[in-house]
Amino acid sequence: MSWHGLRIEQVEQQVNTKIGFGLTEKEAKRRLKQFGKNEISEEKKPSALKQFFSQFQDFMVLVLLAATAISAVLGEYIDAVAIVAIVIINAFLGFIQERRAEKSLEALKKLSAPESLVLRDGEWGKVPSAQLVVGDIVKFASGDRIGADVRIIEAKGLYIEESSLTGESLPVEKQTAPLIEDVSLGDRTNMAFMGTLVTKGSGVGIVVATGMHTAMGQIAHLIQSAPTMTTPLQRKLEQLGKILIVIALALTALVVVLGVWQGHAVYDMFLAGVSLAVAAIPEGLPAIVTVVLALGVQRMMKRNAIVRKLPAVETLGCASVICSDKTGTMTENQMTVTHVWVNNRLWTVSGTGYEPKGTFLYNGKQKKVDAALQQILLFGALCNHADIKKKGKTYMIDGDPTEGALVVAAAKAGWTKEKIATEFTIEHEFPFDSTRKMMTVIVKDRANRRFIVTKGAPDMLLERCRFIYIDGQAKLMRDQERKLVQQTVNTLASQALRTIAIAYRPLSLTETMNDETKAESDLTFIGLQGMIDPPRKEVKQAIAECKKAGIKTVMITGDHVLTAKAIAQQLHMMPPNGKVMDGKTLATLSVEELEEVVEDVYVFARVSPEHKLKIVQALQKRGHIVAMTGDGVNDAPAIKTANIGIAMGVTGTDVSKEAASLVLLDDNFATIKAAIEEGRNIYENIRKFIRYLLASNVGEILVMLFAMILALPLPLVPIQILWVNLVTDGLPAMALGLDPAEENVMKRPPRHPKEGVFARGLGWKIISRGFLIGMVTLIAFLVVHTRHPENLTYAQTVAFATLVLAQLIHVFDCRSERSVFDRNPFENMYLVLAVLSSLVLLLVVIYYPPLQPIFHTVSLPITDWLLIIGLSSIPTFLLAGSLFTRRRS
Repeated sequence: MSWHGLRIEQVEQQVNTKIGFGLTEKEAKRRLKQFGKNEISEEKKPSALKQFFSQFQDFMVLVLLAATAISAVLGEYIDAVAIVAIVIINAFLGFIQERRAEKSLEALKKLSAPESLVLRDGEWGKVPSAQLVVGDIVKFASGDRIGADVRIIEAKGLYIEESSLTGESLPVEKQTAPLIEDVSLGDRTNMAFMGTLVTKGSGVGIVVATGMHTAMGQIAHLIQSAPTMTTPLQRKLEQLGKILIVIALALTALVVVLGVWQGHAVYDMFLAGVSLAVAAIPEGLPAIVTVVLALGVQRMMKRNAIVRKLPAVETLGCASVICSDKTGTMTENQMTVTHVWVNNRLWTVSGTGYEPKGTFLYNGKQKKVDAALQQILLFGALCNHADIKKKGKTYMIDGDPTEGALVVAAAKAGWTKEKIATEFTIEHEFPFDSTRKMMTVIVKDRANRRFIVTKGAPDMLLERCRFIYIDGQAKLMRDQERKLVQQTVNTLASQALRTIAIAYRPLSLTETMNDETKAESDLTFIGLQGMIDPPRKEVKQAIAECKKAGIKTVMITGDHVLTAKAIAQQLHMMPPNGKVMDGKTLATLSVEELEEVVEDVYVFARVSPEHKLKIVQALQKRGHIVAMTGDGVNDAPAIKTANIGIAMGVTGTDVSKEAASLVLLDDNFATIKAAIEEGRNIYENIRKFIRYLLASNVGEILVMLFAMILALPLPLVPIQILWVNLVTDGLPAMALGLDPAEENVMKRPPRHPKEGVFARGLGWKIISRGFLIGMVTLIAFLVVHTRHPENLTYAQTVAFATLVLAQLIHVFDCRSERSVFDRNPFENMYLVLAVLSSLVLLLVVIYYPPLQPIFHTVSLPITDWLLIIGLSSIPTFLLAGSLFTRRRS
């Protein structure tokens, strides 16, 4: 139904309500029961039990459970219990993190649960907005959030801010007359939409749509149909899992066949094969990946971001484009007066936001506020309904943002609302309307002097002015002065400043003004105040750092082209050949056509939700990993379609938060840069512990395989292999996940999304270090077994200790892609402590008598440790030395 095209009585008839009485309580309950609550429907969340069991669906976990069953059948109960314990710990880690992230978001959602003032049974009363039904008569005023889609039937100076829906930052004036049916959402001036905010005036309306039938609900449908992207990390780990499974099964089969061919019993060979399979599959990997990502989530929360999906943190690390909303993300979302033109002087005003602190500069130098500047600032605050409110340390505006900017500018010169109230009295007001484009008040001061103050659009106000205040006095305004004013307006407009003109006229004590036309005539033009929603001060630096990191920043906004371009230039976003594209041009292009030009475009202005989707899709087709930020319902479909969606926690709607992978608690672009840095470091740390785990496991596989080929006894028993995987691999690998970022993490381009886990020489490092670890372990076993052939457990203990120590030394080599000497080992104290803990645990299982029969160990004399330490140092220092020399040369 095109409600905006109907007359008020037609709307009343269609929804079967009475304007002066509203619905009866009984009828409202019947409609609520029939049509459901006024809420945006969400996808049904899985139960806690289902979410827990979903942790066991990973292919690697399933194979590990199969190995557990085989171990149990073969009587290896200790192995079976240990593997099951590992799998359950991993499942709990994943489950707890997912539930914690969901609860954090639920807490955010509770922050926005508005009530509505509703007329029922002829009486006004407040009800939760979720209980609104079609046909309810609702009343709203400045500061209220609209609870449903409403056809306005009464409007008194009503302005509604619709940026959450349309992307337009300035409030829209509302009226009651019917409109032509084909106007766009942003031009439906007789409608108020769910989730939008009343900034000025008051109104009454009839609820015409609730829940998923609202404009917000229709965009929610787009979100639900948008595809969900898998993250690079998910794809890489899946690929890695498949590789390891194939290797494990192939080696198991090879060992069994070799052993049987050499005449060993099938049972013994099958047990050896299962041991190798356990060694080949790094069962700690899923748990450590989860823990590292979870720790990343905790760090992100400290940096004002809530992660909804664990792998999303890592995805930021390969983002190559950030598509960011302008209002509130790159800018303060606080209109601020930055320039004042009065008495033929152009002043600049420092200080951003609503905090009433700042200085006034003329020709770049701080100057004392003169009488002319005092007057224009005072008059701007006198002809005004807004006020500054302080909540904690935060300053807010109660009222229209444009009026708020004028009040803050006056407060910077000492004219607070409290001081003005003691000095002046407002006798009468002629409210602003869209025809006159101005507002006028009649004021009396403490000395009983009366005067008219008018503020409004410069072009309209100039026509009402006969005089101009210039060179310290009021002069007759000639064409020359009018051109000067127009020139100044154009200069300020070229900087994307919105200009407000201010004029006044003295009144005698007996003069009456009952007509705005008479009041707004023969005025003296004082000057102009230019304002803008300024960029956040930290965003410029964040964009520069993203640029160094090879990440392109693209502004996507519903705001005007001039404003968007000016902000982009202030932030140094655009190169000399950078282009700006508006929604009208964008609408004529297909995704394929946009794909051809999208690399050169840095600003998209006046865009719709469909446009945002098209931009994201075009960038993705160019091979980019796209991060899409936004706060409004209009951003949500693109947020979900992007590789990683980032929603705003303060101004963001519930719909955008539900669609996002990451929610920013401070709505700040700089936090996105921090998230990218965190994401890159997490990925590098994941590569570090994959390198460490797999090199260690390759060493374990090779020592077993070579022993089989050489027809030697098993140098390691299954429980020792499992102990190494769980403790020696686990603790240091987890500590690698806490490794601080290297200095160049934000000075290199993003990695290619198709880059394999083993790229940049990682595969060679794993194989070469693993080969050496396997060889030194086998050598240690052979030396002792040759000397003491009758004591297999003794030789196995030496091999076990050599393997563990070789891995613990090797872990420090994994911290750098270049050399073990490249980084200070004490930068990561968690790793130092993890290595010491693993050493203590090794000594416990070797020297603590009750554990010796379980782990098949014996106590070792001190002389054996010289052999163990010497051999275990070779894998790290042999290759690290050559790399060190090559790096220095």
